[in-house]
Amino acid sequence: MNTLHTPEPMPRLLSDPSWRERWAAQVDDWMTRPAMHQWALRSPLTRWLVRRRSAQLFELMAGFVHSQVLLACVRLRLLETVRDHPRTLAELAKLTQLPAPGLQRLLESAVSMRLMDHRSGGRYGLGALGAPVATHAGIRDMVEHNATLYEDLRDPLALLRDPDAAHMHRYWPYTDHQNGEQAGQAQPPAPEAQFARYSALMATSQRFVIDELLAAYPFAQHQRVLDVGGGMGGWVTALAQRHTHLQLQLFDLPPVAALAQTQVERANLASRISTHGGSFTTDALPRGADLATLVRVAHDHDDATVLTVLRAIHDALPLGGALLLAEPMAQTDGQPSSTDPYYHFYLMAMGSGRLRTPQALNALMAQAGFTHIELVPNPMPLHAQLLVGRKSRGFPATPFKSVNLD
Repeated sequence: MNTLHTPEPMPRLLSDPSWRERWAAQVDDWMTRPAMHQWALRSPLTRWLVRRRSAQLFELMAGFVHSQVLLACVRLRLLETVRDHPRTLAELAKLTQLPAPGLQRLLESAVSMRLMDHRSGGRYGLGALGAPVATHAGIRDMVEHNATLYEDLRDPLALLRDPDAAHMHRYWPYTDHQNGEQAGQAQPPAPEAQFARYSALMATSQRFVIDELLAAYPFAQHQRVLDVGGGMGGWVTALAQRHTHLQLQLFDLPPVAALAQTQVERANLASRISTHGGSFTTDALPRGADLATLVRVAHDHDDATVLTVLRAIHDALPLGGALLLAEPMAQTDGQPSSTDPYYHFYLMAMGSGRLRTPQALNALMAQAGFTHIELVPNPMPLHAQLLVGRKSRGFPATPFKSVNLD
């Protein structure tokens, strides 16, 4: 069964609400009056605000269309095509085998979304937002992957009522494995092709988080790193190549660890990276590392599983060892983020886990025994935010100092 997070009950309004609540109620009343809307639209002082909010609301309604325009561009490889050489409508129609009138609607939509740009001679070139899509295979893979999520969101109420029926739920091989372990039931192993498919997707989309980790944390102070839930080894491989003094360990389910071993051998790093197969909810983790990393793992699991993993990591670390946790988190810089709705629904459709705030993850790490927990600043918190905590030596220790990125 899918485990959904039950939100804390909202506090009841007091019989004598605060001035903030009274002011908010008054603003709500003003904003929902048609006469006030017409007055604000006529006034030169407020017209800009009405127009901006109207445009923002229309962007929300048109968001699904935008996602489908992006998906069509990815499937037709339009962005890679015009990156190499701007093309005319006729040239692109011939390459894609699509009728020119319909293709023109797609191209003009892509231009308005800054995926493409108008060039001289009636040609279409690469736009500012199309450049990273054309450059990074991980983005294109996730756009294609999200098509399954879009199918589930065609009826959002059905998804909310029965998340376990989502198509995305069947895409992720870890979910049934985890739920079966929690219920104490023997589960048939997922096909290796399913693990390979999902692991490959995670590997190609992990590059941005890898860059954040390498830029934000001083790995030079460590000797051995254990990556828990390490997938196909993209992170430990990048870390080994950047910091040549490190010895590394990777732990994941046996089929995934086998895939990682193949990748490690291809990178000629088998002498420095060891792979270990097992379940982090039932098996002991390898010991000997003074730093453990948990990269885009916690948000895939419910609180009970995350706490089990964190305790296993705490047990495996020596006194003074550290845990570096990296994943998308809610409320970037303390404020709700525009990416939060995506992760809320994506993780629900996947069948397990939820998006958490840094404070919620901090509490889980503290419950597992970690101390001196701090949020590490990183260049692009959109992709992931970073938390670090230490296994206390039993006496006051020097807190971890956040990296200054300026």
